[in-house]
Amino acid sequence: MSTEPALRPAASRGPGLERCHVSRFYAQDGALVLRTRGRTRRFPVGGAAGIARAVFVDAAGGDRTRVGPDLPGSWGEVQLQDGDGALVGRFDIEDWLPEAPVLPKRSVQGEQLLARTGVAGLLRAAGVPLHVVRDRNDPLVVSKGAGASLGPGRSFPSWYWGTRAVAGSVWFAVFTWVVFSDTTVPWIVLLLAATAFPAPVARLALRGWIRLRTGRHDPVVRERVRAGPARETGATVRFRRHTELRVQDRDLVLRDLGGQEYWFALSGPHAVTSLVRVEDRAGRPVGVELRGPGEQVRAVFPWDLWFGGEEGADGWSRLRRAAGLAVSERRLGGKGAWPKGPVLGTGLLPGSGPAARRMARFPGTVAGVSSTAVMAFGSFFSVVQGLRVADSAPGPAAAAVLMGVLGLVLQAVPYALHQLRSRLLLDRPVPERTSREGSR
Repeated sequence: MSTEPALRPAASRGPGLERCHVSRFYAQDGALVLRTRGRTRRFPVGGAAGIARAVFVDAAGGDRTRVGPDLPGSWGEVQLQDGDGALVGRFDIEDWLPEAPVLPKRSVQGEQLLARTGVAGLLRAAGVPLHVVRDRNDPLVVSKGAGASLGPGRSFPSWYWGTRAVAGSVWFAVFTWVVFSDTTVPWIVLLLAATAFPAPVARLALRGWIRLRTGRHDPVVRERVRAGPARETGATVRFRRHTELRVQDRDLVLRDLGGQEYWFALSGPHAVTSLVRVEDRAGRPVGVELRGPGEQVRAVFPWDLWFGGEEGADGWSRLRRAAGLAVSERRLGGKGAWPKGPVLGTGLLPGSGPAARRMARFPGTVAGVSSTAVMAFGSFFSVVQGLRVADSAPGPAAAAVLMGVLGLVLQAVPYALHQLRSRLLLDRPVPERTSREGSR
């Protein structure tokens, strides 16, 4: 078990959710330890080849590329160097900021960012001197080097990428040959179908893999607080059922309706420290702020969405009791808006059913819709080519058509079920008995 302070990964869902449970970067026995899914690496501090210093490059850079080596992200990066200034390892700091997916780039910078992620506390605990520079051309910055990548690991497992890459490469080669040669050789048609079929099968297998892997991690949950929205908020069954706060043994976790989870430490120098109930000038509660080091607001919980319904008062009481954080109140002055600036928690309720369904559907790869479109086309093309050789080679033709049809079914059924369940149940308004406004 890692000790605090330990960095938590950026929020994720689906295949990446396991990273939130497993991936940590922490100090232990004179070394910095990176634990990811299925692997733990140690980087000694001090000594001839150990880590001697850290350099935080607090400057905007290009966003990371989708293919090929990563470029420094626009949040900045941290470099770990040895005594000679050679690169030991580096990481993009947004990979270790839980709320990074919902914040504008560079909305938090400098010492505030180091404190919020826990990087400052981690390096202090490890005894590694930290230098902050704001120019990528600074002499302390290593522009080239083969240092280790110290991120929390990939969202999608290696077996999934391997299957898609191998099958996709062969399929594309065969497809190109079929199109340009206009061939109808039965074994070529069969190979085309056989290489198109693994993609939808792998995606279905990935769903099962996620359930099995996530089920292996069972943290102690002290309290589970679901949103108790007031009726006038327009909250849906999906929001009420899937959005929650979990107070665990080591973390406070916010889960949105799409299944994305944001993990915040409950101990250590970067832990969340307090809950602040915010009231308007008339004394009516407008929301709750979750604060961390330096009184930074890590997340907000709009009162009407979380605690405005008849179950809300109980949820607020249980959250205060279980979290063990300092609780205070503050009143807004003048006509100032709340919250000020971008912060996690303001966009948890989508404005429409289609937006909610997009948030909640199964995560795609970096290729997005293009990947799904290619998969569907590959299965359809298998059916077409199988029918072309049906008279001359009924056996291979039947196999090709069968694989093509099954591939289309494996893609269409999960999508149809998601749409039907969402439209008929989840994206409907919360029943009145669970959304009636209660007392404060």
